[in-house]
Amino acid sequence: MDVYLAPMTREYMHELFQDFVYDPDIFQDLSLYEQIKNSGYDSKRVDALFDSRSGKEDRRSFAVMLGDRVIGEVELKRIDPKEKTCTLSIHLQNDAVKNKGYGTQAERLAIAYAFDALGVDHILADSVEKNRRSQHVLEKLGFICYNAKNGFKLYRLDKREGE
Repeated sequence: MDVYLAPMTREYMHELFQDFVYDPDIFQDLSLYEQIKNSGYDSKRVDALFDSRSGKEDRRSFAVMLGDRVIGEVELKRIDPKEKTCTLSIHLQNDAVKNKGYGTQAERLAIAYAFDALGVDHILADSVEKNRRSQHVLEKLGFICYNAKNGFKLYRLDKREGE
């Protein structure tokens, strides 16, 4: 089954976080992971997160959908129309939906949206150095690692001629 992207709503965000499991590989500082890993679902925290992201001109948030179920989120943030750039991020809900190609499909859709609908020429992304799965997906999608610093690998994807 293919995934699709839907604009993130408050309801979708709650559905995402009800079964969300934090992955230690996305934390450079494992003490932060230790603080949050067993925190559980908190509807007030989810509402605050949704409110902090909503209505921002420099951000587009999407629910990653598998059928009628939310399995992740993809964001295009720091959208800069003048520089024609944005930054891509993705989080899948838990291990049950990882390593199945859903993240790759979702990122492909977000990339197409960024180039076609937002008119950007460059998409940036970063990955914690130990997050090999993220790096593999970014490289599979054509991102080039251009720098590594402070525990992160920095990536860039340029729009190809004719796209």
